[in-house]
Amino acid sequence: MKDIKVIKGKYHIARLIEQGEHECQDFKHSISDAAKIAHSISAFANNKGGRLLIGVKDNGSIAGIRNEEDIYVVEQAAEMYCRPPQKVGFKAYNVDNGTVVIVAEITKSDIRPVLARETDGVWKAYFRVADENIVAHPLMVEAWRRKSEPSATPAIICDAHRKVLDSIDTSGHTHADIRAVAIKAGISEAAASAAIVDLAALDIISFIHGPNGFFLSLTETP
Repeated sequence: MKDIKVIKGKYHIARLIEQGEHECQDFKHSISDAAKIAHSISAFANNKGGRLLIGVKDNGSIAGIRNEEDIYVVEQAAEMYCRPPQKVGFKAYNVDNGTVVIVAEITKSDIRPVLARETDGVWKAYFRVADENIVAHPLMVEAWRRKSEPSATPAIICDAHRKVLDSIDTSGHTHADIRAVAIKAGISEAAASAAIVDLAALDIISFIHGPNGFFLSLTETP
């Protein structure tokens, strides 16, 4: 199978399935759409990394992979539908009488954002939240870009930065609505956006996804 050694893994796969779908794991009955699977690769690569269990249905039942085509489509998604291209590792597990499940491992990217190409040619960055692939907030994406250019990030905190930090309420977060943040901080939307990008690039604030979209939160110190 495409130079992938099939090893015994009935109990290993069972333990993974018991975890369900989560921030670092997704079940895929089959793979047929490279553009769609690029969303998952982008989302995992932009977060903590993750794995696809190919040949496992959404309800956790094992169907096994149909053929090697699933692997080729994942590779196509990673190489042609992700920017920059991503590397995916594959392991094949025989779970029962020749039924094979493929585990595709996606690592956290050292270079973010990792963009996925939509069918209409537009490139978008995704982020993994619980068991969903969410389109990343535009300022979150800009902060990732800024982190890759340390010289572009200010070394000191200015007045606009302090006002944005003060706008984060006592519960520790505020909705990432730029207009609302700007009004609360008493600065322009452009200044609020620039300050949010700077603070996120410096890991002073983080983007947290909630029921009503993205929120800004003070980054918890280790």
